[in-house]
Amino acid sequence: MDANEVASYLKNHPEFFDHYADLLSQVSIPDPHGGRAISITERQLGALRERNKLIEAKLAELIRYGEENDAISEKVHHLAVALIAARDFSSVTRVLYSHLGGAFAVPHVALRLWGVAAPMPEFSSADQATITLVNELQHPYCGPNTHLDALAWLGSDIRSLALTPLRRGNETIGLLALGSEEAHRFYPQMGTMFLTRFGDIAAAALLRTLE
Repeated sequence: MDANEVASYLKNHPEFFDHYADLLSQVSIPDPHGGRAISITERQLGALRERNKLIEAKLAELIRYGEENDAISEKVHHLAVALIAARDFSSVTRVLYSHLGGAFAVPHVALRLWGVAAPMPEFSSADQATITLVNELQHPYCGPNTHLDALAWLGSDIRSLALTPLRRGNETIGLLALGSEEAHRFYPQMGTMFLTRFGDIAAAALLRTLE
């Protein structure tokens, strides 16, 4: 019998060690952390300890992510409350800039709107390249600044971006752009749930004051 056959036999016949219980105390295997030989029982205990360490590390990571999400949710709540209280377009934009730049520590925040009558000229229109770019987004974009030509108004030193479309139903009416000089502040693998919520909340608040 080769090693695979032995392993398969033992797996399919767990009662084997019921009949040969003394064998467990006679068989020794190398200690993975040293040169001495240890019993199968010791080896199993060691494997369980290693597995427990991995589980504990994963649990600690999940708890950390949960705490981070709770903190972000609290900030989103405060932002939403402030936007509800904002009575005009200027107040809404001030709230967006102050909260995203303050509580969320985003160094560059910018808005562009199109298809609506905005009272502030800098938000009343956008170039065609930006409109095309945002219309093609199905979800918020996070990653390196590969769209500098279309988004030059955001800043020349931007190395990473988060681009969130602003929509009225199925119609894209604008863009909420977040930028950073840090290359990894916004990265492709990061979740976009909160960015989507930013976009929904911002679009609702802006449209409420414009229409």
